[in-house]
Amino acid sequence: MPAQVTKLPRVAVLGGGITGLVAAYRLRELTAANEIPLETILLESSDRVGGALETICDNGYVIENGADAILTEKPAVLRLVKRLGLEDKLITTQERFRRSYVARRGRLVPIPDGFSLIAPTVLGPVIHSELFSPLGKLRILAEPLIPRRRRREDESLAAFVRRRLGQQVLERIAQPLAGGIYTGDPGTLSAAATIPRFVEMERVYGSVIRGLKAAARSNRAARQASGARWSLFVSFSSGITQLTDTLLKRISDSVRYRSQVTGIERQVPGEHPRRRLWRLRLEDELSVEADAIICTIPAYAAAPLLRPHDEHAAGLLDSIEYASSAVVNMAFREADLAGVPQSFGFVVPAIERRSIIAGSFSSFKYAGRAPSGMVLVRVFLGGELQKHMMLLDDDELITAAVEDFGALVGVRARPVFTRLRRWPRAMPQYSVGHLQRVTEIERSLERLPCFALAGAFLRGVGIPDCVQAGESAAETVFSQFQRNRAQY
Repeated sequence: MPAQVTKLPRVAVLGGGITGLVAAYRLRELTAANEIPLETILLESSDRVGGALETICDNGYVIENGADAILTEKPAVLRLVKRLGLEDKLITTQERFRRSYVARRGRLVPIPDGFSLIAPTVLGPVIHSELFSPLGKLRILAEPLIPRRRRREDESLAAFVRRRLGQQVLERIAQPLAGGIYTGDPGTLSAAATIPRFVEMERVYGSVIRGLKAAARSNRAARQASGARWSLFVSFSSGITQLTDTLLKRISDSVRYRSQVTGIERQVPGEHPRRRLWRLRLEDELSVEADAIICTIPAYAAAPLLRPHDEHAAGLLDSIEYASSAVVNMAFREADLAGVPQSFGFVVPAIERRSIIAGSFSSFKYAGRAPSGMVLVRVFLGGELQKHMMLLDDDELITAAVEDFGALVGVRARPVFTRLRRWPRAMPQYSVGHLQRVTEIERSLERLPCFALAGAFLRGVGIPDCVQAGESAAETVFSQFQRNRAQY
């Protein structure tokens, strides 16, 4: 009787952004912990991994072209950092610079202390702020008196903020901050998807301000009980890609670069017991077979792959819009920035009609980002409300960034160097009704066996959200293999 040929179950991970890297690494962890052999292949269409996370270390500068911080309120990412042995590489923001500004009539005005994204935790700084008019301040103070909304359907971020806190908060705080996070238009962004915490506060407390005060009391008690050691935002000593670089080292033998997937097919084993469930066609006319797929590529790239299998889900994925943006890193001599606000940075409301949407003082935010005597800053352009900026050529974008930054912070000196990075179609836009669309997509794809979808276009754009999504997808697929272990 011939010996039975066994095969290892194989998972193909599509996309080498943070979500895909985490999914592949989590599969490795689960394989080792449960002693169930598993083969993982990560297919990345470009010649690098990390997606929209990109750090360049050059001549003493730590230059971030993408996200530069990790939000510590969501624990999945810190648990991952600990498992990777990177805890001692974490750095916190510099406390003496923990202040942010907003452009107002051509100059920078401090955002009132205690202002949490769209609403104040404490009212004193709002009353003394020059950011709002007397009527604007009265409108904020009246927020606890505004009746809660009884209807449960989604509304735009703009509608929520205008209804609860007034037009001035929308135009001068919420819009530029939403622009900084989502490079989006608050008039189309979903409140439920982008500010769920505040939507829930209105539902539970009948007021955002009352909800923030309750959360502040709870957080103080939690910090006293736990002795929490991390600030709200952290990064790594060598930049944010210290995380993705470490993940890559752990799974480097699984990564295939320049592997563009052009189609996926379900296969029927029939008389071929070694045939796997999925066949992935690649751009170079080669193919890869897999027992399961974790798809972490952008929605617009996933849609055509899924269309032959689920037209409805593919259509919903196609409906998720993406915004394009650009970042310009600039270095100045410290003496040339002597008079600038000592802060993390500033945001620029659309009503200011500037070319840039935000600026960040990288050297103030984190220590060790520039050589002694130099200051590294970043300027952001583009997004949904500034689409026309992305039509400019590179020199025009850099000129706009340098001129607007100098005008707002009062700097006439030219930067020592500039570096431009474009991010075309990089930020998913959570338009009104987004969470319902995501639920429909996930419910529809439940019919596809051994297929998981994960990524920033679903339930969160931040690094912790992507980490959680990648781990959940890996655990879902692995549990399926555990249940069907006998066939391998």
